[in-house]
Amino acid sequence: MTTLDPYLVPLCGSDSGYSTAGDVLVNQTADGVDLNTIWGEVAQILQIFNNERSRLTALLSYSTTAIADAVPQSVSSDSFEQASEFGEPHAIREAPEALLMGYDFKDFDLASRMTWQFLRDASAEQVRSVITRALEADNKNTTTTILDRLFNPEERLSPENHRVFGLWTGTDGITPPPYLGKEFAPETSHYLASNAAVVDSGDIEDLIRQVTSKGYGRSAGSQLLILANPVEGEMIQTWRKGVESRTGGPVAKYDFVLSSSAPAYLSEDTIVGQIAPGEFGSLPVAGSYGPAWLIESEFVPVGYVAVVATGGPNSAINPVAFRQHTNPAYQGLRVIPGRDQRYPLQDSFFARGFGTGVRHRGAAAVLQVTTGSTYTAPTLRW
Repeated sequence: MTTLDPYLVPLCGSDSGYSTAGDVLVNQTADGVDLNTIWGEVAQILQIFNNERSRLTALLSYSTTAIADAVPQSVSSDSFEQASEFGEPHAIREAPEALLMGYDFKDFDLASRMTWQFLRDASAEQVRSVITRALEADNKNTTTTILDRLFNPEERLSPENHRVFGLWTGTDGITPPPYLGKEFAPETSHYLASNAAVVDSGDIEDLIRQVTSKGYGRSAGSQLLILANPVEGEMIQTWRKGVESRTGGPVAKYDFVLSSSAPAYLSEDTIVGQIAPGEFGSLPVAGSYGPAWLIESEFVPVGYVAVVATGGPNSAINPVAFRQHTNPAYQGLRVIPGRDQRYPLQDSFFARGFGTGVRHRGAAAVLQVTTGSTYTAPTLRW
Protein backbone atom coordinates (compact mmCIF):
# COMPACT_ATOMS: atom_id res chain seq x y z
CA MET A 1 0.00 0.00 0.00
CA THR A 2 1.40 3.38 -1.04
CA THR A 3 1.69 6.00 1.67
CA LEU A 4 0.83 9.51 0.50
CA ASP A 5 2.89 12.49 1.47
CA PRO A 6 0.61 14.34 3.93
CA TYR A 7 1.48 17.67 2.27
CA LEU A 8 0.14 16.41 -1.07
CA VAL A 9 -3.29 15.42 0.26
CA PRO A 10 -5.89 17.58 -1.56
CA LEU A 11 -7.25 20.45 0.49
CA CYS A 12 -11.03 20.66 0.66
CA GLY A 13 -13.90 21.95 2.78
CA SER A 14 -15.67 19.11 4.58
CA ASP A 15 -15.65 16.08 2.25
CA SER A 16 -16.32 17.95 -1.00
CA GLY A 17 -17.60 21.25 -2.39
CA TYR A 18 -16.21 24.73 -1.76
CA SER A 19 -13.01 25.37 0.19
CA THR A 20 -13.59 27.48 3.26
CA ALA A 21 -11.33 29.85 5.13
CA GLY A 22 -10.79 27.19 7.76
CA ASP A 23 -9.24 24.87 5.18
CA VAL A 24 -6.37 27.23 4.40
CA LEU A 25 -3.06 26.01 5.79
CA VAL A 26 -1.59 29.53 5.66
CA ASN A 27 -3.53 32.72 4.98
CA GLN A 28 -1.08 35.38 6.14
CA THR A 29 2.61 36.04 6.52
CA ALA A 30 4.46 36.00 9.81
CA ASP A 31 3.92 39.75 10.20
CA GLY A 32 0.17 39.48 9.64
CA VAL A 33 -0.23 40.52 5.99
CA ASP A 34 -2.97 38.62 4.14
CA LEU A 35 -1.60 36.55 1.24
CA ASN A 36 -4.52 37.54 -1.00
CA THR A 37 -3.55 41.17 -0.45
CA ILE A 38 -0.02 40.45 -1.66
CA TRP A 39 -1.37 38.59 -4.69
CA GLY A 40 -3.51 41.62 -5.52
CA GLU A 41 -0.41 43.81 -5.20
CA VAL A 42 1.39 41.62 -7.73
CA ALA A 43 -1.29 42.32 -10.36
CA GLN A 44 -1.08 46.07 -9.73
CA ILE A 45 2.73 46.09 -9.83
CA LEU A 46 2.78 44.22 -13.15
CA GLN A 47 0.31 46.65 -14.69
CA ILE A 48 2.53 49.60 -13.73
CA PHE A 49 5.67 47.72 -14.77
CA ASN A 50 4.29 46.92 -18.23
CA ASN A 51 3.18 50.52 -18.77
CA GLU A 52 6.61 51.84 -17.81
CA ARG A 53 8.83 49.51 -19.77
CA SER A 54 12.56 49.83 -19.24
CA ARG A 55 13.54 53.42 -19.96
CA LEU A 56 16.61 52.46 -21.99
CA THR A 57 14.82 49.99 -24.25
CA ALA A 58 11.93 52.41 -24.74
CA LEU A 59 14.34 54.93 -26.29
CA LEU A 60 15.70 52.28 -28.65
CA SER A 61 12.54 50.46 -29.64
CA TYR A 62 9.01 50.72 -30.98
CA SER A 63 6.25 48.38 -29.80
CA THR A 64 4.35 46.51 -32.49
CA THR A 65 2.20 43.42 -32.93
CA ALA A 66 3.14 43.04 -36.60
CA ILE A 67 5.14 40.02 -37.76
CA ALA A 68 6.91 42.25 -40.32
CA ASP A 69 6.72 45.81 -41.65
CA ALA A 70 7.69 47.44 -44.94
CA VAL A 71 9.82 50.28 -43.54
CA PRO A 72 11.54 52.99 -45.65
CA GLN A 73 15.28 52.79 -44.99
CA SER A 74 16.09 56.45 -45.48
CA VAL A 75 14.62 59.70 -44.24
CA SER A 76 13.55 61.91 -47.11
CA SER A 77 11.00 64.60 -47.84
CA ASP A 78 8.89 65.34 -50.89
CA SER A 79 9.50 68.32 -53.18
CA PHE A 80 7.27 70.61 -55.20
CA GLU A 81 7.83 71.02 -58.92
CA GLN A 82 7.16 74.04 -61.08
CA ALA A 83 3.60 73.99 -62.34
CA SER A 84 2.81 73.96 -66.06
CA GLU A 85 -0.38 75.09 -67.74
CA PHE A 86 -1.37 71.69 -69.10
CA GLY A 87 0.68 69.22 -67.08
CA GLU A 88 -0.37 67.12 -64.09
CA PRO A 89 1.71 67.42 -60.92
CA HIS A 90 3.44 64.30 -59.66
CA ALA A 91 1.81 62.60 -56.69
CA ILE A 92 3.19 61.99 -53.22
CA ARG A 93 3.68 58.30 -52.60
CA GLU A 94 5.32 55.99 -50.11
CA ALA A 95 9.09 55.82 -50.40
CA PRO A 96 10.04 53.12 -52.95
CA GLU A 97 13.09 51.99 -50.96
CA ALA A 98 10.97 50.38 -48.20
CA LEU A 99 12.37 47.04 -47.06
CA LEU A 100 10.36 44.22 -45.50
CA MET A 101 11.67 43.98 -41.94
CA GLY A 102 10.79 40.80 -40.04
CA TYR A 103 10.62 40.40 -36.26
CA ASP A 104 11.32 37.19 -34.37
CA PHE A 105 9.27 35.97 -31.40
CA LYS A 106 9.97 33.72 -28.41
CA ASP A 107 8.28 32.83 -25.13
CA PHE A 108 10.10 33.17 -21.81
CA ASP A 109 9.01 32.10 -18.34
CA LEU A 110 10.17 31.86 -14.75
CA ALA A 111 8.60 30.06 -11.77
CA SER A 112 8.04 31.21 -8.23
CA ARG A 113 7.56 28.37 -5.72
CA MET A 114 6.99 28.91 -2.01
CA THR A 115 5.92 26.20 0.41
CA TRP A 116 3.17 26.86 2.90
CA GLN A 117 5.73 26.53 5.66
CA PHE A 118 7.86 29.27 4.11
CA LEU A 119 4.81 31.51 3.73
CA ARG A 120 3.86 30.86 7.33
CA ASP A 121 7.23 32.01 8.67
CA ALA A 122 8.21 34.63 6.07
CA SER A 123 7.55 38.34 6.36
CA ALA A 124 5.57 40.20 3.70
CA GLU A 125 8.81 41.84 2.57
CA GLN A 126 10.42 38.45 1.97
CA VAL A 127 7.48 37.38 -0.18
CA ARG A 128 7.51 40.65 -2.12
CA SER A 129 11.26 40.26 -2.75
CA VAL A 130 10.52 37.18 -4.88
CA ILE A 131 8.26 39.33 -7.07
CA THR A 132 10.94 42.03 -7.28
CA ARG A 133 13.52 39.51 -8.45
CA ALA A 134 11.14 38.32 -11.18
CA LEU A 135 10.65 41.92 -12.38
CA GLU A 136 14.41 42.47 -12.44
CA ALA A 137 14.90 39.25 -14.41
CA ASP A 138 12.32 40.33 -16.98
CA ASN A 139 13.86 43.79 -17.32
CA LYS A 140 17.29 42.24 -17.84
CA ASN A 141 15.92 39.82 -20.43
CA THR A 142 14.08 42.43 -22.53
CA THR A 143 16.89 44.99 -22.31
CA THR A 144 19.70 42.60 -23.23
CA THR A 145 17.64 41.08 -26.07
CA ILE A 146 17.01 44.51 -27.61
CA LEU A 147 20.67 45.49 -27.18
CA ASP A 148 21.73 42.15 -28.65
CA ARG A 149 19.67 42.92 -31.77
CA LEU A 150 21.30 46.35 -31.97
CA PHE A 151 24.89 45.13 -31.49
CA ASN A 152 24.64 41.84 -33.38
CA PRO A 153 24.84 41.87 -37.22
CA GLU A 154 23.63 38.28 -37.52
CA GLU A 155 20.62 37.89 -39.83
CA ARG A 156 17.88 35.64 -38.44
CA LEU A 157 14.53 34.21 -39.49
CA SER A 158 11.20 34.93 -37.83
CA PRO A 159 8.77 32.07 -37.06
CA GLU A 160 6.94 33.17 -40.22
CA ASN A 161 10.20 32.90 -42.26
CA HIS A 162 10.69 36.65 -42.71
CA ARG A 163 14.25 37.95 -42.71
CA VAL A 164 15.17 39.58 -39.40
CA PHE A 165 17.92 42.13 -39.99
CA GLY A 166 20.47 43.94 -37.91
CA LEU A 167 21.89 47.32 -38.95
CA TRP A 168 23.55 47.72 -42.35
CA THR A 169 26.23 45.03 -42.71
CA GLY A 170 27.50 45.38 -46.28
CA THR A 171 27.43 41.59 -46.64
CA ASP A 172 23.76 40.70 -47.24
CA GLY A 173 23.45 41.98 -50.79
CA ILE A 174 21.34 45.03 -49.82
CA THR A 175 22.73 48.53 -50.33
CA PRO A 176 21.51 51.52 -48.28
CA PRO A 177 19.26 53.73 -50.42
CA PRO A 178 20.52 57.17 -51.51
CA TYR A 179 19.93 60.17 -49.29
CA LEU A 180 19.77 63.70 -50.77
CA GLY A 181 21.53 62.46 -53.89
CA LYS A 182 24.34 60.72 -52.00
CA GLU A 183 24.97 57.15 -53.06
CA PHE A 184 26.37 54.50 -50.72
CA ALA A 185 28.72 51.63 -51.49
CA PRO A 186 27.30 48.06 -51.33
CA GLU A 187 29.82 47.23 -48.58
CA THR A 188 28.56 50.03 -46.29
CA SER A 189 28.47 48.71 -42.73
CA HIS A 190 27.26 50.20 -39.47
CA TYR A 191 29.36 47.74 -37.46
CA LEU A 192 32.79 49.29 -36.98
CA ALA A 193 36.05 48.30 -35.29
CA SER A 194 38.19 51.00 -33.68
CA ASN A 195 41.67 49.66 -34.59
CA ALA A 196 42.81 51.02 -31.21
CA ALA A 197 42.75 49.86 -27.61
CA VAL A 198 40.70 52.84 -26.39
CA VAL A 199 37.81 54.80 -27.86
CA ASP A 200 38.68 58.17 -29.37
CA SER A 201 36.85 61.18 -30.78
CA GLY A 202 37.31 59.96 -34.36
CA ASP A 203 35.35 56.80 -33.52
CA ILE A 204 32.34 58.73 -32.21
CA GLU A 205 32.48 61.21 -35.08
CA ASP A 206 32.49 58.28 -37.54
CA LEU A 207 29.44 56.75 -35.82
CA ILE A 208 27.59 60.08 -35.92
CA ARG A 209 28.47 60.49 -39.60
CA GLN A 210 27.22 57.00 -40.45
CA VAL A 211 23.82 57.78 -38.92
CA THR A 212 23.32 61.36 -40.11
CA SER A 213 24.47 60.54 -43.65
CA LYS A 214 21.38 58.30 -43.95
CA GLY A 215 19.14 61.18 -42.82
CA TYR A 216 18.62 60.13 -39.19
CA GLY A 217 19.11 62.41 -36.20
CA ARG A 218 18.85 65.56 -38.32
CA SER A 219 15.19 66.56 -38.04
CA ALA A 220 13.24 68.11 -35.19
CA GLY A 221 11.94 65.43 -32.85
CA SER A 222 14.96 63.19 -33.41
CA GLN A 223 17.95 63.14 -31.08
CA LEU A 224 21.35 61.50 -31.39
CA LEU A 225 22.44 59.52 -28.33
CA ILE A 226 25.83 58.02 -27.48
CA LEU A 227 25.23 54.82 -25.50
CA ALA A 228 28.29 53.69 -23.59
CA ASN A 229 29.34 51.75 -20.56
CA PRO A 230 30.69 54.07 -17.80
CA VAL A 231 34.19 52.78 -18.65
CA GLU A 232 34.04 54.33 -22.14
CA GLY A 233 31.81 57.16 -20.87
CA GLU A 234 34.56 58.45 -18.56
CA MET A 235 36.97 58.54 -21.50
CA ILE A 236 34.50 60.47 -23.68
CA GLN A 237 34.00 63.08 -20.95
CA THR A 238 37.70 64.06 -21.10
CA TRP A 239 37.69 65.19 -24.75
CA ARG A 240 38.41 68.83 -25.57
CA LYS A 241 38.24 70.55 -28.94
CA GLY A 242 41.62 70.84 -30.65
CA VAL A 243 43.27 68.35 -28.27
CA GLU A 244 44.22 64.74 -28.97
CA SER A 245 41.45 62.48 -27.68
CA ARG A 246 44.04 59.80 -26.92
CA THR A 247 47.80 59.71 -27.06
CA GLY A 248 48.78 59.82 -30.72
CA GLY A 249 45.11 59.73 -31.69
CA PRO A 250 42.81 62.11 -33.57
CA VAL A 251 42.17 65.66 -32.42
CA ALA A 252 38.67 66.17 -31.05
CA LYS A 253 36.31 68.23 -33.18
CA TYR A 254 34.13 69.27 -30.23
CA ASP A 255 34.32 69.85 -26.50
CA PHE A 256 32.51 67.44 -24.25
CA VAL A 257 30.13 69.64 -22.24
CA LEU A 258 28.51 68.44 -19.02
CA SER A 259 24.73 68.40 -18.83
CA SER A 260 22.55 70.68 -16.70
CA SER A 261 22.43 68.05 -13.95
CA ALA A 262 26.21 67.87 -13.52
CA PRO A 263 27.67 68.58 -10.09
CA ALA A 264 28.82 72.17 -9.57
CA TYR A 265 32.29 72.87 -10.97
CA LEU A 266 34.64 75.80 -11.65
CA SER A 267 35.65 76.64 -15.21
CA GLU A 268 37.33 79.51 -17.03
CA ASP A 269 35.63 78.51 -20.29
CA THR A 270 32.50 80.15 -21.64
CA ILE A 271 29.83 77.79 -22.90
CA VAL A 272 28.38 78.81 -26.26
CA GLY A 273 25.05 77.26 -27.21
CA GLN A 274 22.52 75.23 -25.27
CA ILE A 275 23.80 72.53 -22.92
CA ALA A 276 22.23 69.06 -22.83
CA PRO A 277 19.33 68.51 -20.41
CA GLY A 278 19.87 66.61 -17.18
CA GLU A 279 17.75 63.73 -18.41
CA PHE A 280 16.11 62.40 -21.55
CA GLY A 281 13.35 59.81 -21.52
CA SER A 282 13.82 59.64 -17.73
CA LEU A 283 17.45 58.57 -18.19
CA PRO A 284 20.31 60.72 -16.84
CA VAL A 285 22.33 62.53 -19.51
CA ALA A 286 26.02 62.94 -18.68
CA GLY A 287 26.59 65.65 -21.28
CA SER A 288 27.08 66.21 -24.98
CA TYR A 289 29.73 65.70 -27.62
CA GLY A 290 28.82 67.67 -30.70
CA PRO A 291 25.17 66.98 -31.59
CA ALA A 292 24.98 63.78 -29.53
CA TRP A 293 24.05 63.34 -25.85
CA LEU A 294 25.95 60.79 -23.78
CA ILE A 295 23.93 58.24 -21.78
CA GLU A 296 25.88 55.74 -19.69
CA SER A 297 24.46 52.32 -18.87
CA GLU A 298 25.86 49.17 -17.31
CA PHE A 299 23.74 47.22 -19.81
CA VAL A 300 26.09 48.35 -22.60
CA PRO A 301 29.05 45.93 -22.57
CA VAL A 302 32.52 47.27 -21.85
CA GLY A 303 34.38 47.82 -25.11
CA TYR A 304 31.31 48.74 -27.18
CA VAL A 305 29.70 52.08 -28.01
CA ALA A 306 26.62 52.94 -30.06
CA VAL A 307 25.25 56.13 -31.59
CA VAL A 308 21.48 55.96 -31.98
CA ALA A 309 18.92 58.33 -33.47
CA THR A 310 15.80 58.22 -31.31
CA GLY A 311 12.44 59.92 -31.49
CA GLY A 312 11.86 59.37 -27.78
CA PRO A 313 10.20 56.52 -25.87
CA ASN A 314 8.37 54.07 -28.16
CA SER A 315 8.78 56.23 -31.28
CA ALA A 316 8.16 54.75 -34.72
CA ILE A 317 11.52 56.13 -35.90
CA ASN A 318 13.49 54.24 -33.23
CA PRO A 319 15.81 51.62 -34.74
CA VAL A 320 14.53 48.39 -33.11
CA ALA A 321 11.06 46.85 -33.09
CA PHE A 322 9.73 45.24 -29.92
CA ARG A 323 7.19 42.68 -31.11
CA GLN A 324 4.36 41.54 -28.83
CA HIS A 325 1.56 39.04 -29.35
CA THR A 326 -1.48 40.21 -31.29
CA ASN A 327 -3.75 39.11 -28.44
CA PRO A 328 -3.65 41.81 -25.70
CA ALA A 329 -4.11 39.11 -23.07
CA TYR A 330 -0.65 37.76 -23.96
CA GLN A 331 1.18 41.08 -24.01
CA GLY A 332 3.58 42.32 -21.36
CA LEU A 333 4.83 40.41 -18.34
CA ARG A 334 2.08 38.14 -17.01
CA VAL A 335 1.75 36.25 -13.75
CA ILE A 336 -0.13 32.95 -13.90
CA PRO A 337 -1.35 30.91 -10.93
CA GLY A 338 0.17 27.43 -10.80
CA ARG A 339 -1.35 24.03 -10.16
CA ASP A 340 -3.37 25.05 -7.11
CA GLN A 341 -5.13 28.24 -8.10
CA ARG A 342 -6.67 28.58 -4.64
CA TYR A 343 -3.22 29.45 -3.28
CA PRO A 344 -1.43 31.15 -6.24
CA LEU A 345 1.51 32.48 -4.23
CA GLN A 346 2.67 28.94 -3.47
CA ASP A 347 3.22 28.07 -7.12
CA SER A 348 3.04 30.75 -9.84
CA PHE A 349 4.64 31.48 -13.19
CA PHE A 350 5.88 34.71 -14.76
CA ALA A 351 5.69 34.71 -18.55
CA ARG A 352 6.42 37.07 -21.43
CA GLY A 353 6.42 36.51 -25.17
CA PHE A 354 8.25 39.03 -27.35
CA GLY A 355 10.60 39.42 -30.27
CA THR A 356 12.89 41.97 -31.85
CA GLY A 357 14.14 43.10 -35.23
CA VAL A 358 15.74 46.23 -36.60
CA ARG A 359 13.25 48.59 -38.31
CA HIS A 360 15.59 51.37 -39.45
CA ARG A 361 18.97 49.92 -40.41
CA GLY A 362 20.61 53.33 -40.72
CA ALA A 363 19.27 54.83 -37.48
CA ALA A 364 22.18 53.50 -35.39
CA ALA A 365 25.83 52.56 -35.74
CA VAL A 366 27.94 50.58 -33.27
CA LEU A 367 31.63 50.29 -32.51
CA GLN A 368 33.80 47.62 -30.94
CA VAL A 369 36.85 49.03 -29.19
CA THR A 370 39.52 46.61 -30.37
CA THR A 371 43.02 46.65 -31.83
CA GLY A 372 41.70 44.49 -34.65
CA SER A 373 39.98 45.62 -37.82
CA THR A 374 37.00 43.22 -37.72
CA TYR A 375 33.84 43.71 -35.68
CA THR A 376 32.81 40.88 -33.32
CA ALA A 377 29.42 41.02 -31.61
CA PRO A 378 29.35 40.94 -27.80
CA THR A 379 27.72 38.18 -25.77
CA LEU A 380 24.80 39.84 -23.98
CA ARG A 381 22.57 36.96 -22.87
CA TRP A 382 23.51 36.70 -19.20
